[in-house]
Parts: sequence; structure tokens; C-alpha cells
Amino acid sequence: MDRDDFASRVVAAEPTLYRISKSILKNDSDCADAVQEAIASAYGKLSSLREPDYFKTWLCRILIHECYRLYRANRNTVSLEEYAFPETAPPQSRDPGLYAAIMALREELRLVIVLHYVEGFQVTEISQMLKIPAGTVKSRLSRARAALRSALEKKEVPAHDA
Repeated sequence: MDRDDFASRVVAAEPTLYRISKSILKNDSDCADAVQEAIASAYGKLSSLREPDYFKTWLCRILIHECYRLYRANRNTVSLEEYAFPETAPPQSRDPGLYAAIMALREELRLVIVLHYVEGFQVTEISQMLKIPAGTVKSRLSRARAALRSALEKKEVPAHDA
């Protein structure tokens, strides 16, 4: 794979990379950093890509590793926005929609939902990316769907005065 082919594939995968990083990190600047580092790392490791047809899966796997690295590095850090303006920090408190419900899920459930339903990866591809059994991916998808269903049903129930 030459540099131009790499660049065109990265550009095509950019929205996917952002959504995956957002499902792990939540902070836009951290997401941008993770995507940039993953792309740089992938370019450096391009010779290790065995099958060019799986470029996107391979790149997503590199991104997931980078996101977890950033997450571990920043887990004890509170952003200035969260500290100074706590009412604006959590988007799920302002957004009653599906996005807020997804972002409120535990990370392991949120990631498989985004990979499967938003990005369209198959269970086997997610299994390879996350290095977990396909059965675990299926059970996480099932738990995530149940949690989303419950969260969305609670939001639809009108308040009664009784």
C-alpha cells in the first residue's frame, strides 16, 4: 500500500475513527489526539498489515489501543470545563435522545454498540478488534440493547399526578 492509498483510506475512515474514539473518551480534544496518534502509528506500522482488505478494522484496533492509553493517562484529570462549569459538562443531562442514552452506557457496552450499529462492523470483526470471544461481543450487545431500551422507556413515561 502506497502513501496515497493510505491517505485516501484514512480520509474515508475518519468519521468512523472519530465516533469510535468518542465512545471511549467522550472529550473532543482527546478524541482528536487519539485519532491523530492512531493514524501516525498506523502509518509507521503499515508493513505489519497483512491483508489490505482489513485496513479499516486494523486501523480501528490501533485507535482503540490509543484511546485506552489516553484514557488511562487522563483518568485522574478533571477538565477545566467540568470543574468551572459542572452543569454544562455531562451532555447526557441536557440531551434526552438516543445519543445521550448510548453515552450513559458503561464503556464496554457503549463501544460494542457504536462498532456494531453505528459503524456496521460484524460481530467477528468486533471480536478481533477487541480481542474478546464473539460470544462476549453478542452478550455485550444484548446487555447494551436492554439498557438502552430501559433508559429510553423511562424517558417516554409521562409524569402523573396521583
